[in-house]
Amino acid sequence: MFQTVKLEKIAPHVMKLTLDRERQANALSLQLLSELKEVLAMIKKDDTIRVVLLTGSGEKAFCAGADLKERLHMNEEQVKGTVAKIRSVIHELELIRKPIVAAINGVALGGGTELCLACDIRVASEEALFSLPETSLAIIPGAGGTQRLSRLVGIGRAKDMILTARKITAQEAYEYKLIEYIVPHDELEKTALSICERIAKNGPLAIQQAKYAIQEGYGKHMDDALQVEAHAYEAIIYTNDRREGLRAFEEKRKPAYKGE
Repeated sequence: MFQTVKLEKIAPHVMKLTLDRERQANALSLQLLSELKEVLAMIKKDDTIRVVLLTGSGEKAFCAGADLKERLHMNEEQVKGTVAKIRSVIHELELIRKPIVAAINGVALGGGTELCLACDIRVASEEALFSLPETSLAIIPGAGGTQRLSRLVGIGRAKDMILTARKITAQEAYEYKLIEYIVPHDELEKTALSICERIAKNGPLAIQQAKYAIQEGYGKHMDDALQVEAHAYEAIIYTNDRREGLRAFEEKRKPAYKGE
C-alpha cells in the first residue's frame, strides 16, 4: 500500500512504523511525508493501536532530514511549502494522543532530529548521532527544532547545537536529556519494544489523557496546569476501564482494559 513507510503489528496493541527509504537515509521526501501523514491518520482512528514504535530502515540512519536532492530543484515558494509540510506532519505526530516511542537506529539529522523531538520517549543506539545542521546551509531548523529542542535540553544547549551546527553523539544526547535511553545497537528494538509493551498493558484512555495533560500543562502557570490535569482526570472517571482497574486490584489479577 505504501512505498516509503511500513506499518506492522509487532505485539498486542503495538505497531511499528518504519521510515523505509534506506538508500536515501530515510530522508523526508514529499512522497514519504504524504504517506506518513496518511499513516498517522490511520493510527489516530484505530482504537486497537495503543502505542507506536517509530524507527528507520537499515543500520545507518534513523532519518537524514529533508531530501536535499529533491530540494535542489525547487523554487522559493516550493521550498516554503515543503518546509510547511514537514512542520505540519511532525506536529501531527506530536499531537496524536497515543504515545510514540522512537527507536533511533542511526543518524538523525535536521528534520530527523526534529522528528525525534516530537516523539514521547526516545531510545537511541550507542551509534546514533544527532544534529540540527541547518545554519551550515544558511537556513534555520523549520520543523520545530528551535522550539522543541530548547524546551527539552535548555536554551543554552539548544543555541550551542543550532548555532554551531555540530553533531552530538548518543552519549552527549543522553547527558543533554535529548534522549531517555541509550543502548547497544543490537538491543535497540528489544528495549524500545519493551517500553511499548509496558505502556500498552496500561489503561489506554488513561495513557492518552496523561500524555495530553503533560503536554498541554507544560509551561503553563501551575494553577492553569492543574486545571488541565483536573479536566483530563475527569474525562476517565466514568470509563469502564477505571472500574475494571479497581476490580482487578481487588481480585488480585491483571486488568483487561478495552479502551472504553
